[in-house]
Amino acid sequence: MMNNINLAGRLVGQNQKPFIIAEMSGNHNHSLDDALAIVDEAAKAGVDALKLQTYTPDTMTIDFKENEFFINDKDSLWHGYSLYDLYKKAYTPWEWHKEIFARCKKHGMLAFSTPFDHSALEFLESLDVPFYKIASFENADHDLVRRVAATGKPVIISTGLATLAELSETVQVARQSGCKDIILLKCTSAYPALPSDSNILTIPHMRELFGCQIGLSDHTLGIGVAIASVALGATVIEKHFTLKRSDGGVDASFSLEPHEMASLVLEAERAWSALGEVKYQITENEKKSLVFRRSLYVVEDMKKGDVFSEKNLRTIRPGYGLAPKYYPLFIGARANCDIKRGTPLRWESLSY
Repeated sequence: MMNNINLAGRLVGQNQKPFIIAEMSGNHNHSLDDALAIVDEAAKAGVDALKLQTYTPDTMTIDFKENEFFINDKDSLWHGYSLYDLYKKAYTPWEWHKEIFARCKKHGMLAFSTPFDHSALEFLESLDVPFYKIASFENADHDLVRRVAATGKPVIISTGLATLAELSETVQVARQSGCKDIILLKCTSAYPALPSDSNILTIPHMRELFGCQIGLSDHTLGIGVAIASVALGATVIEKHFTLKRSDGGVDASFSLEPHEMASLVLEAERAWSALGEVKYQITENEKKSLVFRRSLYVVEDMKKGDVFSEKNLRTIRPGYGLAPKYYPLFIGARANCDIKRGTPLRWESLSY
């Protein structure tokens, strides 16, 4: 089993309960009060960390509303927006970060962010962010990966859109640039994503290939895919989070509400605790149930010398008699003593 990773005092590893991240994204709808309420609700739900995205419209793209800078896909959640206007609606003002991080700290919850360019990284470094996330759409930006890795802090990298060759290059760049602690998140960059496109069987394969902790950045609806990922060894789960989907944040439609996030935290830990080890022995808690197994019982009064038959000998509950597998050995044999109805069968009852 590979070593745990220390994320600002929280251990991430297969012998630790899953590390749950709530992604705020732009679900605050440009209300600081709502952003802080999202922090409060995430803490109540029991998540380990809250994640922001740090960019401005101008660090992401240019203010141009034609051709490929305009979203024409009618199936997209963001149809009708230019890229610039979408990022203008979705970004988290930088002046909010300090207050949001302080609110997280007040709750004992970790806070970190995804920088989308070097200026965002410099800003986050000034806030002493303990670790970073590289988004799927930026995982091929080697300069950004190199700069983030050079901080020497743990880096979480989403793998959406990356081929295996591209992902290998990204991991190599991060490691060569000084990052010792990498967590890869299996990710399907569709919004929302279909469970059938999640391919979470990739998780153990990624762990074997890259020798690091693997988690899931999940854009599917509900918590089923995330829970299933725990059984495959995911040690980190990231889900978008909102106060109410009806509030209509940019990512609200595939985000969890507070009661759902609380369920994710609870059920992910249950799934993890159920993994245990390869074991066929009876557990301590099972031993008291042994009495409810079937066993052999005399079900009619018998006299010494009477023949055991299907009429007077049955396999029933409880389990105080001999095991059912011995039933054929008694049929046709004689009792060596009187036996009352309801007596568990013993070897000494058999006349040899």
